[in-house]
Amino acid sequence: QVQLVESGGGLVQAGGSLRLSCAASGNFFSRNNMAWYRQVPGKQRELVAAITSGGSTNYADSVKGRFTISRDNAKNTVYLQMNSLKPEDTGGYYCNARDPRFPILHNYWGQGTQVTVSS
Repeated sequence: QVQLVESGGGLVQAGGSLRLSCAASGNFFSRNNMAWYRQVPGKQRELVAAITSGGSTNYADSVKGRFTISRDNAKNTVYLQMNSLKPEDTGGYYCNARDPRFPILHNYWGQGTQVTVSS
């Protein structure tokens, strides 16, 4: 079982920056693929950025060049550095952990943290 706790959300003006953190419990953080998703009311949750257990990353086209996902396996934490924020980045940001060996059985979500970008 993995528990995820996000932090770092808030209200920021367009052009500003935020850093989200997701702290994970459990002993197998380093083997999990980690990701950040965003959800706005009335829409499906969408992938923002992901990082594999080996450190490979991928990003949604809308955030490439502005957001950076990273992980610190010693601290069981994944980060999302968000720069040059835009109003369309507004939404609930959710941390996801998935064991690639058992992606359906071991698929975990945090409670989310709200990011609001004002124009």
